[in-house]
Amino acid sequence: MSGFLTGAGYFFRGMALLPRPGLRGFVVIPLLANIAVFALIASSLYQLMSGYYSDFTGEISGSWQFLTWIITPLIWVVGTLLSGYLSIFLVLFLTSPFHGLLAEKVEEQVTGEVLDNDSSALQTALAVPRGFLREIQKFCHYLPMAFLVLIISIVPGINVAAPFLWILLGAWMMSLQFIDYPMDNHRLPFSDVREACGAQRSTSIGFGMVVAFVSGIPLLNL
Repeated sequence: MSGFLTGAGYFFRGMALLPRPGLRGFVVIPLLANIAVFALIASSLYQLMSGYYSDFTGEISGSWQFLTWIITPLIWVVGTLLSGYLSIFLVLFLTSPFHGLLAEKVEEQVTGEVLDNDSSALQTALAVPRGFLREIQKFCHYLPMAFLVLIISIVPGINVAAPFLWILLGAWMMSLQFIDYPMDNHRLPFSDVREACGAQRSTSIGFGMVVAFVSGIPLLNL
């Protein structure tokens, strides 16, 4: 339990660093990208869901009309959460090089040491495809586990565990996502990231749980 709370605390310690002058510039581009992507996904998703809502509620009549009072807020909540999660994952993929730079500057401020990375134009250019490759590796790591949880979700009897498994999987992936940035700056392979998170599993889950929770809340997830 102490490891879980320690991991959750790392999120708030990291947030406290962002207003520092040397870091603000690296937050702007991911922030603007997140706002644009969230607005696009949210508007598209709400249009899609409103169509299903109209069709569904149109078939409800008589004594079942009270269900619309339950369904309406549920659709808004689900749409908002889905928009938040989808925009976060898409923005993390598109802006992965900027998050790597942010992680580098944070590490320099925390440790007081400048990372000994090759900052030549060639290495800077190579950082972009390398960042995208890492995102693909994470997706390939996620896909088999997501498929397994999806199967569990539709099997009667054991599907009651599915919501908790989805939460754990989301927390695990968020932890891998953000721990990967500083480790990638040290040119460590993704297998080392998985091993490091696995060695501190409860701490990783605690950190990832907070990130996953905040990712689904509008404005906070920006």
